[in-house]
Amino acid sequence: MSPKQIIKTSNAPDPVGPYNQAIKAGDFIYCSGQIAIDPALNEITCLGDIEKETIQVLKNLEEVLKAGGAKIEDVIKTTIYLTDLSNFQIVNQIYSDFFNVANPPARACVEVSSLPKGVLVEIDCVAFLD
Repeated sequence: MSPKQIIKTSNAPDPVGPYNQAIKAGDFIYCSGQIAIDPALNEITCLGDIEKETIQVLKNLEEVLKAGGAKIEDVIKTTIYLTDLSNFQIVNQIYSDFFNVANPPARACVEVSSLPKGVLVEIDCVAFLD
């Protein structure tokens, strides 16, 4: 098994704390939670708009996966963090369009009291490279 490898791309936001965008360990990529930071501007331009935040989060995750040599189809597990579960249906629709694959990943969704920078949604994932 190969040692762990740090995955970093300028096409996704820089971490806002002491962590990496993702770590590749063996055949797995563990992506840190992404929030709706626009990497081109390094700021959140859609704060409070659950649809736009979710789209940006998923774009960020896709770029991190791509930097690690993975595709959306390789994702095996996601966790969605929402500050308000009443936004679940909107997030779920965008998520289902994004993960429109034959075998979507396993998933958990939890409501949390708050998220970094006041965002409404954060998503992390694990991918398997076979």
